Amino acid sequence: MKICLVTGGTGGHIYPALALADKWKSLDPSIDILFIGNDNRMEADLIPSYGYQFASLHTSGLVGNVFSKMKAIGQMFLAYNKAKSYLKEFKPDMVMGFGGYVSAPVLMAAHSLSIPVAMHEQNSIVGKANQLVMKKANVIFTCYEKCNEVFPKEKIHLYGNPRATVACEAKFDEAYFQSLGLDLNKKTILIMMGSLGSSSINKLMKDSLKGNFDRLQFLYVCGKNNEDDMSQLESENIHVVNYVDTLRIYSHVDGMICRAGATTIAELTALGIPSILIPSPYVAENHQYYNAKELVDQRAAYMIEEKDLDAKHLNQAIQDLFGNEEEMKLVKQAALSLGKPKAAYDIISLCQHMFE
Repeated sequence: MKICLVTGGTGGHIYPALALADKWKSLDPSIDILFIGNDNRMEADLIPSYGYQFASLHTSGLVGNVFSKMKAIGQMFLAYNKAKSYLKEFKPDMVMGFGGYVSAPVLMAAHSLSIPVAMHEQNSIVGKANQLVMKKANVIFTCYEKCNEVFPKEKIHLYGNPRATVACEAKFDEAYFQSLGLDLNKKTILIMMGSLGSSSINKLMKDSLKGNFDRLQFLYVCGKNNEDDMSQLESENIHVVNYVDTLRIYSHVDGMICRAGATTIAELTALGIPSILIPSPYVAENHQYYNAKELVDQRAAYMIEEKDLDAKHLNQAIQDLFGNEEEMKLVKQAALSLGKPKAAYDIISLCQHMFE
């Protein structure tokens, strides 16, 4: 079987696609996979580093002034034609888009060539690229019921995010865990606000972690270039690092304070990790808020919006959730009920059934 995966722009689109590709390849080593993405975004370096074929397009979003939007439309037409040439040469059995503006011209090209089209939407708010091409899709994979408000219901399969499967199958690295200064016998609360950290969170964290948390230990991922500034936070129960490989420690993480990106939510629910979510307000359509709200409405997480965030509120939330054993159990069970740990297998199975 030959498949083409289209993704780009941000890790939220790219990592689920890579997770699916890796799992598919492990199940069927003979499968031939081609990725298509932007020539000037992170996927251009990241995807080839995983050993996959990568074909590039030059596209940009419909943002900015009229001139910028007209330029983006022109780039889309050029990308559409180039995508058709890629697909004619590769001859895939199916094309799956994971969102990002680069996916639109490729899925349109595939549809024009009568190649079956699948889509994956990671967020609760449907992205503009997926809205543009949703009528051309044969099947649409989603992670949230809220997507039913936008997508044609007969095409929807609520199978979740492939990263959930990766998180559940990741092996615990005890030596790595202990190298971070962590004690295997204490409950571990992981605090991370993205790869670069968050200066606003860094400033208030010093006061937020004050209190009687003797039975807890905190691993605070402060982000690149912030470690020196936050080193004064270090104590017997608080450990500061600028980066952590979450997959190597997830099975021993008892709680998290984090953003509400699609991949993070998929991993939290699949593993049943109680969390305090602080959605980033700086993302398209405020989608992280709606991602978080889906969990909060089911009592599967706590949420503090950044506009309401201060040391007092965060400290109280830490005490209410992580300082209460019974509350943690309830939130854990609610999170697990929303998880999709078999997401990658379910998506692969349906694609094989429909498109092989």
